[in-house]
Amino acid sequence: MGVVLNALDNPFFVAIYQGARAEETRLGVRATVRSVTSNAQLRRQAAQVRAFRAENKDCYVVNPITATNLVAALRGVTRPIINIDSPIDPVAATHAGVRVRTYIGTDDFAAGRLAGARMLSLLRRGGQVALVGGLADNVNSGVRLSGFERGIRGSRVRVVVRVNADYDRTKAQIAAEQILADHPRIAGFFAASDLMALGVADAVRAAGKTGEVRIVGLDGIPEALDAVRAGSIDGTVSQYPYVMGQMAVEACAAAAGGARLPARVDAPIALLTKDNVGPAIAAFPRPVQRYTDPFSRLIRRQG
Repeated sequence: MGVVLNALDNPFFVAIYQGARAEETRLGVRATVRSVTSNAQLRRQAAQVRAFRAENKDCYVVNPITATNLVAALRGVTRPIINIDSPIDPVAATHAGVRVRTYIGTDDFAAGRLAGARMLSLLRRGGQVALVGGLADNVNSGVRLSGFERGIRGSRVRVVVRVNADYDRTKAQIAAEQILADHPRIAGFFAASDLMALGVADAVRAAGKTGEVRIVGLDGIPEALDAVRAGSIDGTVSQYPYVMGQMAVEACAAAAGGARLPARVDAPIALLTKDNVGPAIAAFPRPVQRYTDPFSRLIRRQG
């Protein structure tokens, strides 16, 4: 199978890689993995897909940078396509004749809503909050922010500013510094990724407002879990990219064996705070709670 991932400078995608490699070994299949070095390399990622096509892989796992950057490269593929984490745009895929067998990823709206609920518990009397998104055209980021807004709907918590920081820690820090200067009454930040939440925490710390300005992130990367335990971040909605990587390899193996795959499988999520982050750190990169894995069952049926 050919696996094309987003940039491995982000520990989230490293965890997908690790999960895929672990499952490759467990199942005794062969997976070739390629990744870009930054999320600005849309054409390079598409070229990696084309290179795999030339090698006639039995199955393709794709983790696109945007909803459309891999559509043209996948046009004409007849072998199974497994889409993970960042969804391929279904309309663009249909127009190009690209058939995705299954999508494996986080229910980003539900994750954002959990983050909103966490912010409400932190700001019981209400307050102004800022939203820090990722890439402007990234589907996941937009859905997470929408979920957060649903989570605070009807409350006295009010969004006063939205910015994008390209899933970059330094850019998020710079943006947060400006927001803190322009909105001195800001009471909280929600960042659509933990890298950006850590950048916000850097800015809040520099302003001397740690513990005063609340921060909620989303991803569950190790440094963010440590920050939650230390109190510099007030919570994160943890995804489990390691599980996504495992499931992707299982899905490929099942599809190559002729199994019919479910159209979508939601990976587990969990709201982590200082109260429960300890067990999560101990179990990392796997979740503490049980979760459903339909691909494992399909492989067992194939024998």
